[in-house]
Amino acid sequence: MNNFLAGLISWFLAPLALIKGLGVRKTTPRLPPPRGQPMGQLGNGKAEIRLLIIGDSSAAGVGADRIEDTLGPQLATILNEATGKPVSWRNAGANSAVAAQVRDHVIPNIEERDFTHVIVTIGTNDAKNYVTRSAFKKGFGGLLYAVHARWPAAKVYWSPVVAMPDVPALPASLGFILGLRAQIINATGAQLCRERNATALDPLPVGGPEGFAIDGFHANALGYKHWAQHIARFIQDEAPAPSSSQRSE
Repeated sequence: MNNFLAGLISWFLAPLALIKGLGVRKTTPRLPPPRGQPMGQLGNGKAEIRLLIIGDSSAAGVGADRIEDTLGPQLATILNEATGKPVSWRNAGANSAVAAQVRDHVIPNIEERDFTHVIVTIGTNDAKNYVTRSAFKKGFGGLLYAVHARWPAAKVYWSPVVAMPDVPALPASLGFILGLRAQIINATGAQLCRERNATALDPLPVGGPEGFAIDGFHANALGYKHWAQHIARFIQDEAPAPSSSQRSE
């Protein structure tokens, strides 16, 4: 389905989405981020890979019981084991945030300036809140500009919205409608990444309900591990191959 038709149908079905969404909100527990310092390091010495996970509640690790099971430290563990290099990580997420809020309220409050990789997890709330394409383009496009301005040497990756019909907390009708909104968000985000020097990852495949927390919406420890493995493959694929002199050493 093309994006114009997806938008038309989703707006036509907006009253149904509102009714179903209120029902989900009433029965779904609101989970806090896990306790603990939202930063850390694996390996000794100065970190050679410095990760920033920035975005919505998933960047904060909502759904995991321990900070160690969130996306940042699990991705750091994978890259540390794969490369042997010290890896630091920093989680910076805000519950229910849309792209414009991360741009305006999260990025300006991160003091560190030396990240090598920035992972942006945003779009789910833009989709479920019916943020228009033009508003998302302004919010997410500005977010990418802000990331590059603050961390000009960092590689930037965006993790798009998962297939909403596969989210256990959503009834089939709501999953279908929000899937239409996510289609628009993902297409717009991918275009902006191409234009603004960022890498749009493939959407995370949803293997089943076992990767979700008790709210049926956020990832749990297993889900974050699956997500970290997915992102790590892209980062490792973009890493330069060692030179012949390095291989001979």
